[in-house]
Amino acid sequence: MENIQEKAHFLKEEFTQGLAELDADTPRKWGKMNLQQMIEHMAEYVSIASGKSSVRNVTPEATLPRMQAFLASEKPFPENTPNVLLPDEPAPVKHATKEEAIAELQTEIDNFLAVYEQNEGRITPNPFFGDLDFEQQVQLLHKHATHHLRQFGVEV
Repeated sequence: MENIQEKAHFLKEEFTQGLAELDADTPRKWGKMNLQQMIEHMAEYVSIASGKSSVRNVTPEATLPRMQAFLASEKPFPENTPNVLLPDEPAPVKHATKEEAIAELQTEIDNFLAVYEQNEGRITPNPFFGDLDFEQQVQLLHKHATHHLRQFGVEV
């Protein structure tokens, strides 16, 4: 894992700014979610990273070392990476506007960072990658964020 502080800075200061610059109708390059659905999806996964929300573990214990090795790498998520926790069709949007969805995402990111700042050494479960510390959570969120930015044509 490289540059965890830079990745945390990207999540806090640059990710939602980049999303705000995209038109709400920006076409996706793959997948089924529109831009706002993706933003709301990211807010849910930041909430999981902070421990605010929980989701059942879906990765067998024997597979976790391989999953965590991928997480520690700089390899991106492939296009159309399956997520067994998501329905076949994206959920309807929760917010009236993209801006409201971005505000929720920023709140979740700020909360995530505050939770780990206040609880040094905290470990939080992830449904795919097992128990993760702050650096692993930042690595995962950064990898997840850049995956979805690429989905909407933003190269990071």
